[in-house]
Amino acid sequence: MGKKIICGIDEVGRGPLAGPVVSAAVVLPFGHNIQGLADSKKLSPKKRSELFEEIIAIAYIGVGIVSRKDIDRINILQATYISMKKAYDKLQIKPDSVLVDGFRIPSKRIKSEGVIKGDEKIQEISAASIVAKVIRDKLMKVVDPVFPKFEFYKNKGYGTKVHMNALLKYKATLIHRRSFSPVKNNLPSDLLRNSTFYKQLIIEQKKSLVTINKEIKNWLLLKNAIC
Repeated sequence: MGKKIICGIDEVGRGPLAGPVVSAAVVLPFGHNIQGLADSKKLSPKKRSELFEEIIAIAYIGVGIVSRKDIDRINILQATYISMKKAYDKLQIKPDSVLVDGFRIPSKRIKSEGVIKGDEKIQEISAASIVAKVIRDKLMKVVDPVFPKFEFYKNKGYGTKVHMNALLKYKATLIHRRSFSPVKNNLPSDLLRNSTFYKQLIIEQKKSLVTINKEIKNWLLLKNAIC
């Protein structure tokens, strides 16, 4: 019997107050020579970017992205599972084994196994964590100019002091997760939402986000990350 084809799956973005949750499914080729694969959180941005380029050059990759709106509609846990299923479904190869960081995907169709601290133990999961992290960070950086007061380029949507102060002062943006308590308590007032200034601002922001979504999809295609 030949070697088993292993798929590693991991997600990034369960904890932030803003932005999507992103999952990646990665199958590395047998005999690859990528060195330094590890939990993406323990790597410097420079090292993550370098490994990302190495991974996408040789691996089968699927990416699943679930939006803020869907997170609010179905909750972050279910949104995470959906992003993982989307990532798996985008793979252009059928793996023999599916290993997921933490807990398995609750699916009869996808037979998976959860691995605690899998991003530290299994190279395919490490690779998936790196791919998901780099892609989500890219997403948050490109939306930053649309919402400059929140420093999304730096905090990636997590509740830093600058982010929380901006949320308190300027209220929730289009990409904030309204089902998360800190955001729920800082939604725009009816008075603000009904103002001409605010309505025009939202129109402009929506146009910018549509353009950004197209740019990100094109970037993913160029990077051989199937989304």
